[in-house]
Amino acid sequence: MKLYAIIPVMLLAGCWCTFSQSISGRVLTTQQQPLDGAHIHTGQLHATSAPDGYYEINGLTEGSHRLVISYVGYKSLDTIITISGHVVLDALLRPQTTKLQEVVVNRAASAESPIREKRLKKETAERYSNATLADALTEIAGISALRTGSTIVKPVINGLHSSRVPVITNNIRLEDQQWGMEHAPNIDINAVGKIAVVKGATALQYGGDAVGGLVLAEPVQVLKDTLWGRSLLTLDTNGWGGTLTTSLHKGAENGWAWNATGTLKYLGDREAPDYVLANTGNRETNFAGDVRLSRPAFDATLAYTLYATTIGIARTMHSESTADLVSSINSGRPNVTAPFTYDIDVPRQEISHHFIKAGFNRKFSSSAQLSLQYALQLNQRKEYDIRRGALRDVPALDLALLTHSFNADWKRQQGATTYKAGLSALLQDNEADPDTGVRPLIPNYTRTDAGAYAAVSHNFSASLTGEAGLRYDFSRMEADKFYQKTRWDALGYNGRFDHFVVADYGTQWLTKPEFTYHNISAGLGIRKKMGGPLELLANAGLAVRNPNPAELFSDGLHHSNATIELGNLGLRQERAYKFSVTGLYNSGTFSMEATPYLNYISNFIYLEPSGIEFTIRGSFPVYNYRQANAVLTGADINTEWDMGMGFTHRLNLSWLHATNTTDDEPLIDMPPLRVVNTIRYTGSRENFFAELRSEAVFRQGRYPDNNFTADVPVNGELLPVLVDISTPPPGYHLVHFTSGVQFRLAKTIASVNFSIHNIFNTAYRDYLNRQRFYADEPCRNLQLQLKLNY
Repeated sequence: MKLYAIIPVMLLAGCWCTFSQSISGRVLTTQQQPLDGAHIHTGQLHATSAPDGYYEINGLTEGSHRLVISYVGYKSLDTIITISGHVVLDALLRPQTTKLQEVVVNRAASAESPIREKRLKKETAERYSNATLADALTEIAGISALRTGSTIVKPVINGLHSSRVPVITNNIRLEDQQWGMEHAPNIDINAVGKIAVVKGATALQYGGDAVGGLVLAEPVQVLKDTLWGRSLLTLDTNGWGGTLTTSLHKGAENGWAWNATGTLKYLGDREAPDYVLANTGNRETNFAGDVRLSRPAFDATLAYTLYATTIGIARTMHSESTADLVSSINSGRPNVTAPFTYDIDVPRQEISHHFIKAGFNRKFSSSAQLSLQYALQLNQRKEYDIRRGALRDVPALDLALLTHSFNADWKRQQGATTYKAGLSALLQDNEADPDTGVRPLIPNYTRTDAGAYAAVSHNFSASLTGEAGLRYDFSRMEADKFYQKTRWDALGYNGRFDHFVVADYGTQWLTKPEFTYHNISAGLGIRKKMGGPLELLANAGLAVRNPNPAELFSDGLHHSNATIELGNLGLRQERAYKFSVTGLYNSGTFSMEATPYLNYISNFIYLEPSGIEFTIRGSFPVYNYRQANAVLTGADINTEWDMGMGFTHRLNLSWLHATNTTDDEPLIDMPPLRVVNTIRYTGSRENFFAELRSEAVFRQGRYPDNNFTADVPVNGELLPVLVDISTPPPGYHLVHFTSGVQFRLAKTIASVNFSIHNIFNTAYRDYLNRQRFYADEPCRNLQLQLKLNY
């Protein structure tokens, strides 16, 4: 009760205080070419421009500010800006001296330049401090979340996920056993300075297998002669815990700079409207730090991050008998409930991810540069099952994934044309601990990759820009795996893959599967200003993805979602041909972005339920990896309308129609229609905001029928019972509220935000959550967030 009592007081206390403003825009040359890495500085606040020249600074107050924008080889822009409302300012830097007089901007003259990159606002990312990267990305139209419970969440872009959506952190591809549906990206959202989703030919720099798209997570960069920091405390009532994150950022006049961010997260069991979701707490202990030396001709960086988490898996997802499993799925009620606790028992996951990167960037001139990067990643994953006796504290799955990666990227700007080219190499080793006493879900394997790409972009005129890219990738994977002979025969491998067998161990075969892939991927895109407020973007791309280790080798119980998964050695490469057109309209008070798309994927790989298997550890649904041709068509729409009187309205709409054309049926696990409406009010003095959000998720009416029967004892005899594992849950409508104030405390800027998720405590289940078979989603959550910028 004390929490509820102090919230109104804290909100009212800030109503007469100055609210934070922001400025954003792009840093360009006089030929309209973006400048990557330009420094933008005002007071103690700063930013660094992205590869497309975009920058953003938050935390400003109303009034006049000195703004300095600099880039090696160009004369600095030094100007005074008077801010009243949000400001969008694009800066043109010239080789010769340019002096600007005072600039007074009362409101933005134009919206952010259109690119195939959707950024997540810093305010939005902070709102999800207690949640995950994928949770935050759902704020972007076209992105959904694939869940196993409430804490294992991964992004879904236009219906595609997992290894089809690589996560790039600190310009390096994250390698953390993210191949499965139940393995979320091991990244701390609180340590990221910029989060974006990228598509197009430029994405070839990071790989040719981004069938769905890319998620970019870039660290904070600091300027010279600055010291600033941030502390953020987030408290939730659902889970009765929270997150504390603190960061410090220092830049020295001599070119040295460093960043350090630490995060602690501690939450207990989540609660549904009618019961506690037993064993769903989680812990995190994270750190991210880097040191950078900048000189006119080069810069060098050394970075280290640690992501360590313990995740409880809902106890109701594990059933001891087939009867209990069938009852849990068909009844709609969990078979295990318990009082709230902070304890995390079995089943659970314990994961740690170490990331070390060394980078060197050499500037040969103002228009040419070479970047070299090496990264070492060590991911250790332990999954604990319900075991007894001496094995109680021994993990049933213990994997260590070690990855070495090297990238070299060259970039040159020549007039209206920008050239990019690069090389990449990867060496990966996965080791499954044999002391678990259980056949590992994923076996020992090694993987060797090498790739090369080239891309070019050209400004044909002030209104027309084009880009094209081409990439080649080589990959070789070798594994050591035991197969039970009965499983080998049941999967149809006898006679097909006998060349993989190297030894006979009685009831088992020892195999050494080897796979080699050669892939070509490409992208083409154009942007055309149609005159007035309308612009069009068109993109066509070919992406090729190899089957990942889970799809090839899975053989056993996956504890995080309590399913038995069976890989398929006969899987072939996916080839995706994607076409999209984006229309952008901006009249000043109203803006809209609409993107219809078509994605044809040959040999699309998916998981299909096929039955129930009883083991000594209980009964679990069985899923097999299958392959078929697929067509995914859809549209993403988002609008923003300045209604006047301090009110704005935003709409996000995502629609997808996905078909398995081989079997002429809908694709499984595709997101349904989702419509989000948001109305936001900002006070006349912009010292207070309040936001009401309506989230409508419709029932998925297109799904394959994968129901099966299981033999269940009834009155002393086994009878076949239909298990409805296919029918999607009903649609649902949630209403959320957020408000906040910002004010000065001495030399710091303080913020107080208050949110209510699911105001009406609606009970619902989400089609993309594997836990939907057993329990409802978490219920209403009240969140209090305190932030200090200093």
